[in-house]
Amino acid sequence: MNLNLNSKRVLITGSSRGIGYSIAKSFLYEGANVMLVARGEKELVLAYENLSKLYNKNKINYFVADCTSETSIQELYRFTLKKFSGIDILINNVGDGRGSQNPFPSNGEWTYSLEKNLNSALLTSQTFIKDLIKSSGNIVFISSIAGIEIVGAPTEYSVSKTAVIGLAKNLSKKLADKVRVNIVSPGNIFFNGGEWERKYKEDPDKINNLINKTVPMKRFGTPEDIANAVIFLASEKANFITGTNIVIDGGQTIGI
Repeated sequence: MNLNLNSKRVLITGSSRGIGYSIAKSFLYEGANVMLVARGEKELVLAYENLSKLYNKNKINYFVADCTSETSIQELYRFTLKKFSGIDILINNVGDGRGSQNPFPSNGEWTYSLEKNLNSALLTSQTFIKDLIKSSGNIVFISSIAGIEIVGAPTEYSVSKTAVIGLAKNLSKKLADKVRVNIVSPGNIFFNGGEWERKYKEDPDKINNLINKTVPMKRFGTPEDIANAVIFLASEKANFITGTNIVIDGGQTIGI
């Protein structure tokens, strides 16, 4: 399927590894121009170098930014404007599933999770929205099944991911004639350096039992599973889709 993404200008936050890296790889495969963004410089440079070996280096740029910082996002905006003269597609992928299992997390835990999972996406979207309107572009938010069902995730993470869906749904309605806005909510996604890898190393039998019990397909998802949905939603093939939340979880969630 030709997704007509060639030369589209794409900015992907949290793209040094895992889901974000796979999304970047998929866009580059389709011929898009990609801006990699992450907070950790070492991992980001490594991601840039690895992708440059696979795809046209001239189509790849990177910028070290903290997406929870207005100053940092403004620096990212100026750099992106210089390199791309605007963007067509924004992928809000920054997030952190770590948290406590306390029913009422501490104020610090609430603040951290909301900053990482909600405010990062809000701030990035606010900063780039004028350019997205100019290009009749679109935004894809990466949320989580923890935002739509109680799956045992930390309370602060679950609530912040629910808020991401609420933000995206509101934007999709209010920007419908200007910018398409959609959501992808992954289930349990396994990748090197991810939270599930850490948990698996600690107790593989426990994690295997958990996956077999709660996921009908009895396996983890891959970053590529998420990337495939994201690039479709961002493409012209989805030009009548906005406000949609695509759940990719191997059948784990059961809500109708």
